[in-house]
Amino acid sequence: MADLEAVLRPYVDSGAVPGLVALVARGDDVEVAALGLQGTSGALMRRDSIFRGASITKPLTAALALMVVEEGLFDLDDPVGDFLPELASPRVLRTLDSELADTVPVDRPITARHLLTGTAGHGFATWESPVIGLLMERLGQAADDIHEVPEPDEWMRRLGEIPLMHQPGEGWTYNASYDVLAVLLARASGKSFADLMADYLLGQLGMVDSGFHVPAEKLDRFTTLWSRDDGGVLQVSDEPDGVFTKEPAFASGSGGIVTTVDDWLRFGRMLLGGGMGQGWRIMHEDSARLMMSDQITPAHRELGGFFLDGQGWGFGGGVDTEVIDPWNVVGRYGWVGGTGTSAYVHPDETVAVLLTQVGLADPAMELLQAFWRYSKG
Repeated sequence: MADLEAVLRPYVDSGAVPGLVALVARGDDVEVAALGLQGTSGALMRRDSIFRGASITKPLTAALALMVVEEGLFDLDDPVGDFLPELASPRVLRTLDSELADTVPVDRPITARHLLTGTAGHGFATWESPVIGLLMERLGQAADDIHEVPEPDEWMRRLGEIPLMHQPGEGWTYNASYDVLAVLLARASGKSFADLMADYLLGQLGMVDSGFHVPAEKLDRFTTLWSRDDGGVLQVSDEPDGVFTKEPAFASGSGGIVTTVDDWLRFGRMLLGGGMGQGWRIMHEDSARLMMSDQITPAHRELGGFFLDGQGWGFGGGVDTEVIDPWNVVGRYGWVGGTGTSAYVHPDETVAVLLTQVGLADPAMELLQAFWRYSKG
């Protein structure tokens, strides 16, 4: 069997990605490949290079939410309106394809469980809806510049003016609910979301290079972000001295983390260890198992379409419920990020993390699939 570097090097040599860092840990056996360049500086990629994690933030946010629930600050099935009055009585589109003015009252409260499962009613979707445009225009969802996103109270005020796309629990949408979770956790705890994440999770696990911005002394390890133009040519989207050099007004629970392969390895091992990390308990075993278990219905899965690829969704990440593609492993939990990142844990104690600098489209998608096949073993 080819080793990890041999599997991935062709994608760097061909120019599919300028560089990458990949890690596959099978128990105590850890294999790492650092290939290519960090960016336009010409510096070589290294094991501790720092990447924009994008949506592999979501599992961290889900774990943090469950830790706050364990503290008794709120329950999964409590109405979030107690802390988020902006969502206490939202309007709801009458049908999935209704116009913005065609709304009805909400028929049940939004709960933290709805936010964690992606069933609260706001987000990206597999169907056309005028709500999606408002989420992007008014809230900065999918914005390239993290500083375009308004501060949390203003963000929530604007969100409260946007109708839900479906009744809570009756649909499945992507992304926005994890930013709502960030505000919920901050208000419930009395801390900023970034500080709460640092104190409760990142600090306890020794994830020393993870956070919501990159301090000056670490910029030499921070990678350039690339995208492809309409002709498929790589172009710079953000340099190391760009938007992540200062703390954002809104630390995104859906996609704001910067991280390294070893930091995410610590988190993945904690999940596989039933909540134990760095020699002590980080979260309850039942909470760790819950977030890695499928939480949605077949109807939700159908609405999830290309986001879920026929698989399930736990809290913060996808769950493989059957073998559809060659890389599927029943019980595999984790997610991918739009900046070309992937982080999963497998039931056989495997942690597989791939960090690149190019978005999820061909040929980078072929790289991800090759990595998934390799990590399956």
